[in-house]
Amino acid sequence: MTQETLLALMAFALVTSITPGPNNLMLLASGANFGLRRSVPHMAGISLGHMAMVLLLGAGLAGVFVLFPAAQGILKALSVIYMIYLAWKIANAAAPEVQTGPAAGTPFTFVQAALFQWVNPKAWAM
Repeated sequence: MTQETLLALMAFALVTSITPGPNNLMLLASGANFGLRRSVPHMAGISLGHMAMVLLLGAGLAGVFVLFPAAQGILKALSVIYMIYLAWKIANAAAPEVQTGPAAGTPFTFVQAALFQWVNPKAWAM
């Protein structure tokens, strides 16, 4: 890998990791509702779950993409369509009900956050 390619990859990784996406928004809500300490397993699950997904997909799907180059474009197109669908659902959602007491529920666990990466369209689009 050339130095230019590595720098481009690093810039892409930085931008995609700090731009709003489902993980960032869920962590924001978790931190606001449950605090930093209770949200740490969620953060760790996202980091390690995404890394595991990328490694597994890279090892297995690399061969599929070599044999069928159009498969990568199809996967990206489906990811974009799904993200547009989610944006539409959010934009047209009813206003949330006002809660007066402490937040209900519990933060994501490590395993839940790691498994969420498999349905995260932003992770698949990268």
